[in-house]
Amino acid sequence: MIRFLARLFIKNADDPKDPAVRAAYGILCGAVGIFLNVLLFAGKFFAGSLSGSIAITADAFNNLSDAGSSVITLLGFRLGGQKPDPEHPFGHGRMEYLSGLLVSMLIILMGFELARSSLDKILHPEPVAFSAVSAAILAASICVKLYMCCYNRSVGGHIQSSAMRAAAMDSLSDSAATAAVLLAGVIGRVTGLQIDGWCGALVALFILWSGLQSGRDTLNPLLGQPPSAELVESIRQIVMSGRDVQGMHDLIVHDYGPGRRMISLHAEVPADEDLLKIHDEIDNIESRLKRELGCEAVIHMDPVESDGGVIDETHRKVAELARCIDEQISIHDFRMVIGPTHTNLIFDAVVPFRFRLSDEQVREKLRRAVKTLDERYCAVVNVERSYTA
Repeated sequence: MIRFLARLFIKNADDPKDPAVRAAYGILCGAVGIFLNVLLFAGKFFAGSLSGSIAITADAFNNLSDAGSSVITLLGFRLGGQKPDPEHPFGHGRMEYLSGLLVSMLIILMGFELARSSLDKILHPEPVAFSAVSAAILAASICVKLYMCCYNRSVGGHIQSSAMRAAAMDSLSDSAATAAVLLAGVIGRVTGLQIDGWCGALVALFILWSGLQSGRDTLNPLLGQPPSAELVESIRQIVMSGRDVQGMHDLIVHDYGPGRRMISLHAEVPADEDLLKIHDEIDNIESRLKRELGCEAVIHMDPVESDGGVIDETHRKVAELARCIDEQISIHDFRMVIGPTHTNLIFDAVVPFRFRLSDEQVREKLRRAVKTLDERYCAVVNVERSYTA
């Protein structure tokens, strides 16, 4: 149904990089979610009132909260699709992340409410009049929620949306919750055991877990998570395609919402090449990054001295020594300052966050390592952290 509606209402539906297309998908899925969740609420509330089951009634109000979540998702995409303005020059794309976070908070709130109701049911059990009508409504609800999970996950992957993935996780947790309620009703009807409250508590724990998981997935982009390995590799391939680019380091990616990335990096270029020629090449690389990856790029040119002899060979050997200390250490901005009594090897060493060694330990190990090459070598090391994980 979603594919049919997308073809019907969304122009260029196969172009997920277009902000207008992404917003249209979010609004469409939000509207469908509102309709289906209100429908499920009505059916389950009727079944809960008919049977006197706290688990079914709680599950009904869970669907009502899902309708509210769909409203938030719809508004998030609507606001996130707005163009940049003087107050928000980087656009409004993070509204999508905020909407996903609000959905996660609603999931957690419903989990707590269901846990409270279930505890009361455990302490004060009451007979549940479970009927075939209630069973049929719950079974239909499971099917609808599984369908919603599938289309939210599919659309979330198509447009790379954490908010849609959170909605998919919410629908999956609802399916499990309703299945547990259905199971409790069937067991109560067949055996007479009153496990309605216990099943409600189990469902509450599952809902809380899914809410925390989806909350983490939407909060991380807001706080600033490292870019994916695939994005880093795509950037590296484009940058290194430049004829005069010899290396790349200090890549930083700022995410202002899907399709709204700003990146900065250092490109190593020959120090003896024509400046205007290299500047033109860097401009072309920045244009490719914007055209192919949707990234606004700022590239700093780092001149690299190369003599085809001692400097290049020493650079290679020091890089190997750094990897021998730990495979995660890399070096750049390598220079040699030769003096009458000693030679300074000046370079930056890059290590990940939470590295097993302190900055001073890294410096000391590199100082000792370069001494093995030549006693006159003195390492002047600046330790940096990698922003690409």
